[in-house]
Amino acid sequence: MGDFSHSRASQPLINPNGRRIGPRVIAYLGLALTLVTFTLAHAGTAIAANSTADLSRADGYSEQRLLEVFALMARGQSREALAKAEKLVQDYPHFQLAQLVYGDLLAARTRPLQTLGDMAPDAARAGAATLADLREETKQRIGNVKERPPKGFVPSQFLKMAPQTRSAIAIDASRSRLYLFENTPTGLQLQADYYVSLGKAGMSKSQEGDQRTPLGVYFISSRLDRKTLTDFYGIGALTLNYPNMLDVRRGKSGSGIWLHGTPPDQFARAPHSTDGCLVLSNPDIRTLMETTTVRNTPVVVASQLVWKSPKQLEDPAKSFAATLESWRTAKSSGDLKKTLAFYTPDFSSYGKSLDQFTPMLKAEMKTSKGRNVELKDLSYFQWSDSAETMVVSFGEVSAGKRTGMHKRQYWVRSSNEWKIFFEGVH
Repeated sequence: MGDFSHSRASQPLINPNGRRIGPRVIAYLGLALTLVTFTLAHAGTAIAANSTADLSRADGYSEQRLLEVFALMARGQSREALAKAEKLVQDYPHFQLAQLVYGDLLAARTRPLQTLGDMAPDAARAGAATLADLREETKQRIGNVKERPPKGFVPSQFLKMAPQTRSAIAIDASRSRLYLFENTPTGLQLQADYYVSLGKAGMSKSQEGDQRTPLGVYFISSRLDRKTLTDFYGIGALTLNYPNMLDVRRGKSGSGIWLHGTPPDQFARAPHSTDGCLVLSNPDIRTLMETTTVRNTPVVVASQLVWKSPKQLEDPAKSFAATLESWRTAKSSGDLKKTLAFYTPDFSSYGKSLDQFTPMLKAEMKTSKGRNVELKDLSYFQWSDSAETMVVSFGEVSAGKRTGMHKRQYWVRSSNEWKIFFEGVH
């Protein structure tokens, strides 16, 4: 279903006025999808094969509706495609890509189309940059339908999530895609995914003003509603804790990396069009603001996500858990020397060296008076690039106490041993 055989392609299509338009829309869509690096047959099959329930997991209702237009075109149902495209642009008048497709469908009633955004040469030259952006957006949106994450798999960074953490976010820059997970009693479940725009200069932010989006494990640090923002940020924003402590260790600079919406006259932005922030449509950022929590929602930003089954993540999770348990046992014992062996020589805690941090650690151990140290609401996330890092969050509570300190640690693997290079209250 949705696959173009030669017999289907040779059948004339009927436009809304009753004219036969032959394979014009088919040719157009084939050329448009050539721009997105796979053939019409594959795209038509991929889109049409997804049920409404599957598509509802994709970026917002608006994108689902656009994908349905493409699916109708792939099946040769130009009348229905035009009607749905017309309704879509009425409901979302600033959705540029939808407007482009609608315009092409109107033009197809009177002439053959050659490409996505087929227009007069002078107009095409004048709008070349915008057309290129919209074609790239098409590639990213349709590509998401063609290749979905394996069912039940999660990004490899998510080793352990505390039950109290309601949700998690992961971004795959190669796909311009943000994935939203719900943390359930049976593990992380993919709830939705959204088209997202990233930095003009690409990824791996390293300094202020480089127009790149950072890579790493971050956390939502605050929520900003529209009353505190200009229209540029849309209906709201979620700020990230960039630079994180690994970034600081590596000498990276900059700030103000947010997830935010778009101005009232803009529905979505080009895949690479921001100064480093992660920009979504307003309906999508609204969903994120309603389903995430400040301080403990993790946000993984990767060049390309690696998806693993929960079983595949068991071994690395157990391996690190054993090391963390050894640190906890050492601290519970009151043995300062044994505990310090878990910290790197270049350890830093908000500007304090290991020598300056040691009296604080000693005071904590003295306060616990030999009581067992418990780690509550424990989460840890792995990050691998030029080094292997673990980001750990927990509540540190002495046995018999009801409250304790919320801490975050950053561990690095060196010579096959895990060591702490940052520890602090958050």
